[in-house]
Amino acid sequence: MAADLKLGLNTGYWGAGPPPGVEDAIAAADQLGFDSVWTAEAYGSDVLTPLAWWGSKTQNVRLGTAIMQMSARQPAAAAMAAITMDHLTGGRFILGLGVSGPQVVEGWYGRPFAKPLARTREYVQIVRDILARKEPVTNNGEHYPLPYPNGTGLGKPLKSTVHPVREDIPIFLGAEGPKNVAMATEICEGWLPLYYSPFRPEVYAESLAGMRPGFEIAQFITVNVTDDIASGLTPIKAMLGFYIGGMGAKKRNFHKELMARMGFEAEATKIQELFMADKRWEAVAMVPDQFADEISLVGPRERIKERLQEWKKTPISTLLLGSRDVESLRAMAELVL
Repeated sequence: MAADLKLGLNTGYWGAGPPPGVEDAIAAADQLGFDSVWTAEAYGSDVLTPLAWWGSKTQNVRLGTAIMQMSARQPAAAAMAAITMDHLTGGRFILGLGVSGPQVVEGWYGRPFAKPLARTREYVQIVRDILARKEPVTNNGEHYPLPYPNGTGLGKPLKSTVHPVREDIPIFLGAEGPKNVAMATEICEGWLPLYYSPFRPEVYAESLAGMRPGFEIAQFITVNVTDDIASGLTPIKAMLGFYIGGMGAKKRNFHKELMARMGFEAEATKIQELFMADKRWEAVAMVPDQFADEISLVGPRERIKERLQEWKKTPISTLLLGSRDVESLRAMAELVL
C-alpha cells in the first residue's frame, strides 16, 4: 500500500499538433504540489523535445518520459539524453522506457521486435553502465553489442565525456505482460502500467511480489468531474476501443491481452473484431462501463473522493492525470494532496 498518494501530469500524445492548454496545465501542476510531469511518443511528436521545452519553465516537478521508445534510440543515445536532461533540470529527470509493440517497432522504426524482455534487460544495463561512468562501456549481449563486432574494426569502448549529476537516475519501465512487470521490479526504480484496477489487485499480485522498498508505480488515469457518469465514461471507452481494437495485430495486441487478464476476455475479443471490421463506434460501445469506470475516476466530486480511498489501498504511488483542465487539476490536488 502506498503511504502517500502523489499526483503527476501526463501530457500524452500529440494529435495534429501540440495539445492546447498544456503549458497552463504544467504551470498549475508545478505550483499545486504535483510530483511529476510526463511526455509521450509513438509515431508523431518525440518525447524529449517537449519535455525540455515545457520543463524549462518549471521549478519543482520531476520530469519523466512515458515512455521513451527503446527502438527509437540506441541505449547510448538514451543514456546521453538522460544525462543531459538531468543536468538541465537540476536532477529532476526520470527515464521512462518501453519496448512499444511490433507494429510501431517494425513498421515505424524499422527494427526487429523479437525477444523484448531480453532486449530490455540488456538496454537498461548499458544505460546504467554509462551513467555509472566507471570505465569505458562494453557489452557482449545479443542485441546491443559494444563495440559493434561486424564493422570496420576501429570501434573502441568509450566513456561519457559528461559527468552525470546523478549516477542513479531513476529508470521506470512501461510494461503490461506479467514477466515484463516482474522484471521492472527487479531492474528498475519504477513501473508505468497502462491499465490498473484497484478492485482487481490479484491481476498483478504475483508480478509485484518482488517489489523493493521505494519502488514506485505511476499509473495513468483519466479524471472527469461530472454528474453524468455515463457521459463522463464516453471518452475513456473511446480510448479503450482504439487501444484494444486497433493498437496491435489480431494475434498480438498487448492491450487486448491485458483486458482479458483483467476479466473481460469475451468483450476484448468482440471489441477487436468490430474495430478490425471498421465498426469503430460499435467497438467503443462494446467496452464495458464497469471496466472503463474501474481504471478511471469519473463522477461527482464526492464519488471521486470515495473511490480515491480504493486507490490508496493499492501499491500505486502516483496517479498520472491526463487532464489539461486547470480546475480539474486543482480539484484533484485538494482531494489528494
